Amino acid sequence: MRPILALISILAAVANAAELYSPPVRQDYPDNVYWGDTHVHTYLSGDAFGMGTRLSPDEAYRFAKGETIRATGGGDARLRRPLDFLMVSDHAENLGVAPRVATGDPDALKTEDSQRLFETLSRTPAVSDVLGAKSLEEYTAGNETLGKSKTPRGDYGIDDDFRLDVWRSIVESAEKYNDPGRFTTFAGYEYSSGSPAMLHRNVMFAGAPEHTMSRRPFSAYDSSNPEDLWAHLERYRQETGSDVISIPHNSNLSRGNTFATVSYDGEPLTRDYARIRSSIEPIVEVTQIKGDSETLPSLSPDDEFAEHETWGNFSALKGLAAEMPPEEAAKRSYVRSGLKTGLGLAAELGVNPYKFGMIGSTDSHTGLATADEDNFWGKMGAIEPSPYRRMTQAIYASAGYAAVWATENTREAIFAAMKRREVYATTGPRITLRFFGGWDYESDDAVSPNLAGIGYRKGVPMGGDLARPPDGTAPRFLLRAVKDPDGANLDRVQVIKGWRDANGELHEKVHDVAWSGDRTIGEDGKLPPVGSTVDVKAASYLNSIGSPTLATTWTDPDFDRSESAFYYVRVLQIPTPRWTTYDAKFYGAEEFQQGPTAVIQERAYSSPIWYTP
Repeated sequence: MRPILALISILAAVANAAELYSPPVRQDYPDNVYWGDTHVHTYLSGDAFGMGTRLSPDEAYRFAKGETIRATGGGDARLRRPLDFLMVSDHAENLGVAPRVATGDPDALKTEDSQRLFETLSRTPAVSDVLGAKSLEEYTAGNETLGKSKTPRGDYGIDDDFRLDVWRSIVESAEKYNDPGRFTTFAGYEYSSGSPAMLHRNVMFAGAPEHTMSRRPFSAYDSSNPEDLWAHLERYRQETGSDVISIPHNSNLSRGNTFATVSYDGEPLTRDYARIRSSIEPIVEVTQIKGDSETLPSLSPDDEFAEHETWGNFSALKGLAAEMPPEEAAKRSYVRSGLKTGLGLAAELGVNPYKFGMIGSTDSHTGLATADEDNFWGKMGAIEPSPYRRMTQAIYASAGYAAVWATENTREAIFAAMKRREVYATTGPRITLRFFGGWDYESDDAVSPNLAGIGYRKGVPMGGDLARPPDGTAPRFLLRAVKDPDGANLDRVQVIKGWRDANGELHEKVHDVAWSGDRTIGEDGKLPPVGSTVDVKAASYLNSIGSPTLATTWTDPDFDRSESAFYYVRVLQIPTPRWTTYDAKFYGAEEFQQGPTAVIQERAYSSPIWYTP
């Protein structure tokens, strides 16, 4: 070969290599994952204040940024790694009422309900006293007293001016700590409909304070029907030109109402209902302190990992047997079943109302956004660290966080990522997860240093839609999971598929697609357990099993181009100690709990990728 041709050949090879293995200098896709919490309550929430919490929105933001904060119970609390974004989401119902009544201000005590609340709050013990109890009985009694101090619905003489003033203070706090490029805040609140069951939503605003301050929060006192909330938010969008979303949470406690097949009033769903809901609610909160909402063993009997932090909620579903069979109530309460229901409704209505991405958040009522098992500050003030809480509060989970793929750490970029569903949930660990779907991925793409560039160029990311193939080609999925740098190795990566067949029947299947070690899938179709290195008494584990990174290119072996489907990824860590075990070790317990309250397999859930014929 002549020198000039050889040089051209070498330059071409270098160019091809750069295209395949080096990220472009000016990339037009999100290459940063940001971590945050969209569900933190402070003393402005009636239940949080009544149960002892005294931290303000300012302190919640400072804690999330990495500052040391004096918790309500007196201990110093700090995140080892700051978060990138936070939304304080205090309850719209009785927003700011309890702190005002507790001051004893005569103007706040003009009604019988206000006077009754003042007397109740005056009798409640301090959180520090409950946490410092000398016995389990004393701790339990103090906790129960605090539990009766939630601010009930009533006439507290509160007018719209007061409500708007409190809301303005919340917006101002968010603006004060919003630092584009470093730390992002969102103004928001929680809408807490409890009729007929938990139908709570966190409302997140994208716009400037002149928009968010223009209206007071819409509460369940305005209407218990979430559809009225959506109508209110739609009017806000149209009148201000600013965007807003609603994020359902704790569907596991909704008793069959979050992913129902009829409206709130029991009417058949319409195309307009589906359009509005899918626009207003692009994501859901799948995991948090009050349990995990992915699925249940009764709903997914072939899924060996379906039992995870289930809160004992299935027993609550049984109470609705007269209105709805328990299994049906469960089906309408869990995310995986909701995604499947959405496929059926899309075929009927032409729009999928349950086309949502997944995030995690804490639902902390302490003002402290922490989801680490070894740094768990509890649900309420009296569930902050103490020698006794593991004996009475083990039902609570230390979860979760929201992970967002965005171009930069700004309100605009993070909100846009949530709108396009390019987000995922974890139960706490900061696992990095990429998931793409397309038709042309190759096996070598999974090991490329430029996996993201290839993923976007050849397909769509999590939250996206696969176009119909020109022939019967099955979709290929490109995925990579990397362990939390400060956490445990990974056990396996799974792809969960849901689909609707030609007869309208809905199905699901869990595929193990990448795993650590030299294990092989058995004749029963199951991958053997990874094992466990957990030492319960020492509250420790070893990363001598598992893998720091798992990646693969996977093809759906059962693809039918005529069937609508969704696919999402679940990543499992190796077993590690649960927060209850860390508590037992820290407080020198003589007896250690065993079983599901002692060891946990933490996880991440990607947003789905959909295929529609």
